[in-house]
Amino acid sequence: MWLAFWRSRNRLSLDELRYLTDQLFKIQVVNEVNKDFVVEALRSIAELITYGDQHDSAFFEFFMEKQVMGEFVRILKISRPVSVSLQLLQTLSIMIQNLKSEHAIYYMFSNEHINYLITYSFNFANEELLSYYVSFLRAISGKLNKNTISLLVKTQDDDVVSFPLYTEAIRFAFHEENMVRTAIRALSLNVYHVGDESVNRFVASPPQSKYFSNWVKYFRKQCLELSELVSDALKSSLEPASTILAAVDELEDTLYYFSDITSAGIPDVGRLLTDEFLKHLVFPLLLPSLKTEPAYEVKIGSVTSLYLICCILHIVKIKDLANSIAAGLFFPPEVFVANSGNKANGFLSVHELTDESKQPDNESLGSENDRKLEAHLVDCSRGTHVHEEAAVKANVSIDSSVALRETLLSYIRDGNDVQVLGSLSVLAVLLQTKELDESMLDALGILPQRKKQKKLLLESLVGEHSGEEQLFSSESISMKDGLSGELDGYLQRIKDQYCVSTSSTEEGASRRCHRFQGPFLKVLDALVALFCRSNIPGETLWDGGWLLRQLLPHGEAEFSSHHLVLLKESYKSCTRALLQETRGSWPDLILTIIINEWKKCKRAIEASSPRKEPKSILLSQWKFHEEVASSESSIPAGERMCEVVKVFVLLHQLQLFSLGRPLPEQPSINPQGDHPENSRAKTSGLDVSIPKPGTELKVADALPCRIAFERGKERHFRFLAVSVGISGWLILAEELPLKQNYGIIRVAAPLAGSNPRIDDKHPKWLHLRIRPSSIPSLDPTKTSDGKVKSRAMVDGRWTLAFRDEESCRTALSMIVNETDLQSNEVEKRLKPLLDLENALGLSDIFQHGTCS
Repeated sequence: MWLAFWRSRNRLSLDELRYLTDQLFKIQVVNEVNKDFVVEALRSIAELITYGDQHDSAFFEFFMEKQVMGEFVRILKISRPVSVSLQLLQTLSIMIQNLKSEHAIYYMFSNEHINYLITYSFNFANEELLSYYVSFLRAISGKLNKNTISLLVKTQDDDVVSFPLYTEAIRFAFHEENMVRTAIRALSLNVYHVGDESVNRFVASPPQSKYFSNWVKYFRKQCLELSELVSDALKSSLEPASTILAAVDELEDTLYYFSDITSAGIPDVGRLLTDEFLKHLVFPLLLPSLKTEPAYEVKIGSVTSLYLICCILHIVKIKDLANSIAAGLFFPPEVFVANSGNKANGFLSVHELTDESKQPDNESLGSENDRKLEAHLVDCSRGTHVHEEAAVKANVSIDSSVALRETLLSYIRDGNDVQVLGSLSVLAVLLQTKELDESMLDALGILPQRKKQKKLLLESLVGEHSGEEQLFSSESISMKDGLSGELDGYLQRIKDQYCVSTSSTEEGASRRCHRFQGPFLKVLDALVALFCRSNIPGETLWDGGWLLRQLLPHGEAEFSSHHLVLLKESYKSCTRALLQETRGSWPDLILTIIINEWKKCKRAIEASSPRKEPKSILLSQWKFHEEVASSESSIPAGERMCEVVKVFVLLHQLQLFSLGRPLPEQPSINPQGDHPENSRAKTSGLDVSIPKPGTELKVADALPCRIAFERGKERHFRFLAVSVGISGWLILAEELPLKQNYGIIRVAAPLAGSNPRIDDKHPKWLHLRIRPSSIPSLDPTKTSDGKVKSRAMVDGRWTLAFRDEESCRTALSMIVNETDLQSNEVEKRLKPLLDLENALGLSDIFQHGTCS
């Protein structure tokens, strides 16, 4: 029978389809003997139906007439070899994916054949079979719409009571194979985005709703694992391993999945996800972990917690979730830790979690993969158990004086580099979160003043007295009558739903807020204090500058005289540091770096959104803890100079901004002047900023010396130190035997940073440090995996041997004099930039401000 299959016949014909189906009808059992024919027949039928869908409707009409879908089910029932099951699933997947006719899809999904295949007991111990099965389910989901989905569900009184495609698929949501997990996510999103109300009620109702709860618990597990990876990596002082970066990517992928779920617009699912996030992650773990030294053992580090809060707010756009997280910042962390173990408070206790894991729902958690997940969730719950025991032992007495919002501001004022960056990032992402009500931003102190003035103007126009009073007030008193707007509602909801005893917290925080200063001024004070700190990286200060520009659209009117004085003092201190760098190891690069960093800083603080992704908070821990090179090297001096420039540029731009002045595109720098006729560069005939080997020059002023670049190979040169504008060079030239007093440049090295020193035991020897021509961070290289990495650079060493001690001292004096000329030229060109106070009349302004 199956030998006849190979006879010559038009492969893409209706006769071929008729022949194949007739042969299938004759088969009574599929075994090792005839399996190859059945597999090839199934494959060919898929090809023929797909061809007919595009060229001849008679193919599919024959398919329906002979009820071939029913025949497929029969073949599956009588098949023993797994290869037939594999081919059948592949055949159906190909057909469903490629059929364009809506009529054909309706037929495929009717008569319960698809649901039978979905619920068939395949042997999923075979990984290949599972892969084909999941692809089959995903292909079905790709054809779902409001009409076709009704063919795959069973209803009773307009309510969906059975939806095998969905319930069978989510069993594999946490499978160890990434391809399977990805397919199930895509399938579930296809279901949610159909927009069928009865299906939406079905997925949001128990036991199916447990799927969302499990995803949040799985995400909680990912958070704990990431924190552990980060902690271990920091202890070992190693750069972040690929495992950490992979964990970050997976974690953010999960959050984007939540985002895609919420974008389907199913209200019940949004509320469910919000509640699960707050119960299992935000309140028991993330918010308590924000404290540097918590009173209880917390399983997530403060920096990781800052990163996770930023990620959640940045990616998952659920209004209630965003506002609840923001409202949680008005409580001290002890409130959540103390109550995390009490079921009455709304948090899921470890015992409830364990009981659930022992009795998984048969409809949604019947697979081995779900049991594995439950085991993971039990492990995760131990972190909550620690909170329970600690709360009981400590007999917690809640101190309402240190709300988490104040913790963030304290990090900005006094925290380390990473805490500053994390806190600024949290405030920035809160400010950028459109789901937050303006009253919430106002209470946090991060409502932009332009929005605040607009809000108060509207209130005054409709006759609200407090709005008119605040509009013409010099201070922010927006919370004068107590916490208002949505903040009040969310605070009350946290108290009611999670039974947090917060009366003292709410009232005490409110009274302190009104008694001393508004929340906006607290944020402004913290930012000004940040700009006065000398131990924070420049780019982190730029992030603070971005936040300041967002909060204050205008200049001087928004700053108090005290703020202006502090900013001026910080600017003057940084100016002194920059002047010191002109006498350091890298004066020749200062102007170039200032021009480049000016553009970057202006672009950063004027951008519409923050420059950095949330993951930069985590990765910065390694950047800020890199091992510093030897103090004798010029490399750390160069990196320090770059940092000084970044801070100076920001503070300079803030000075202009505080006065309401626009920021110019370029910094004010004097143009290069003419070189004096009696300069050593002129007398040597060197009129280029970068001398190249092979260039001819006069060597009348050059000093004879000897140097060995290789052991035992001493060479004779004429030594010359020259400065050309802001550039300076140490030159070794060979005399031209046929041209007296002329030579050819053989070696040229930077003059700055040479640190000349006469040898203590050999007064004819002069030791020189030869620094690189560029700073490693300014000349990065790409690694094999495409990442940018600073070049490894080291200083060189020259030891020049002169004829006599006098020549050695003359060479030293030449280097010192030319270095001074180089530094003087740099200062001359920087003068307009450094003399900002006189140029803008700041001295009178600050004197007036100090007296006021």
